[in-house]
Amino acid sequence: MNELLKKFEDYLTNNLPKIDTFHPHFQNAMSEMLKAGGKRFRPMLLLSVVKSKKPLLIENSLKVALAVEFLHTYSLIHDDLPAMDNASLRRGFPTLHTKYDEVTAILVGDALNSESFNLIASSSFHNDVKIELIKLLAHNGGLNGMIIGQAIDCHFEKQKLELEKLKFLHTNKTAKLIASSLKMGAVIANYSEKIQEELYSFGLDLGLLFQIQDDIIDELESSEIAGKTTQNDSSKNSFVNLLGLEGAKNSADILAKKCLDILDSFDENLRNSLEELLVTYINRHKKFNS
Repeated sequence: MNELLKKFEDYLTNNLPKIDTFHPHFQNAMSEMLKAGGKRFRPMLLLSVVKSKKPLLIENSLKVALAVEFLHTYSLIHDDLPAMDNASLRRGFPTLHTKYDEVTAILVGDALNSESFNLIASSSFHNDVKIELIKLLAHNGGLNGMIIGQAIDCHFEKQKLELEKLKFLHTNKTAKLIASSLKMGAVIANYSEKIQEELYSFGLDLGLLFQIQDDIIDELESSEIAGKTTQNDSSKNSFVNLLGLEGAKNSADILAKKCLDILDSFDENLRNSLEELLVTYINRHKKFNS
């Protein structure tokens, strides 16, 4: 585990949400999916951008990175619900609605969603910075991002979408939160608006690549290895279902090369900081090449 990830994990462990309640299991349920692990990809993107220019702001940025992880974890909990993907495994553990009940899972997700914005509001940055961070997370993780993507995903199950609509779905559902994580880091580090937009655009490509790779993983990996329910996309609008397995791999190859080219165009500090994180991810689909 690299130093930045360890710092984030320690911060998360020491700042799990706490409530005063006599509810028999809500406190535990609210912490379980956070403690279960996961890639921490989105908060690490944010922290990597901050590290590239303002490493002294890493400590102050941990609360904002945690906010991103709270929002992402809420989205996973709700995504796994019976009304959506009806999945039984997430991050190597039983999903909350299977371990407890559906009401608990819904309300834990709701709590993590709202608490993510409280974390940013109570961070130690200037109010102008906090407002911009809240706007970015709300826009990309909400109505004009993840939510409309999820709505389209659920509504068009068993109806094959054309490629551009499929990209629109997953750009909103997956890529925008990844893109906003990069831009939030750039806002904290006081990068120019030009660099902020370049990072956001890069994040959209990276997020789409991430989704194609996840579709490939869903097709080829067991639930035990993936740590989540797989072979669960037969009625979904996935890149494997539309393009076939080889077509999805080819699309991932093209996007991976594009992402690497963009990464090479960044200044040395930004490139090096992001490369340290992304080297594990950009070509992760290639392990399935025969």
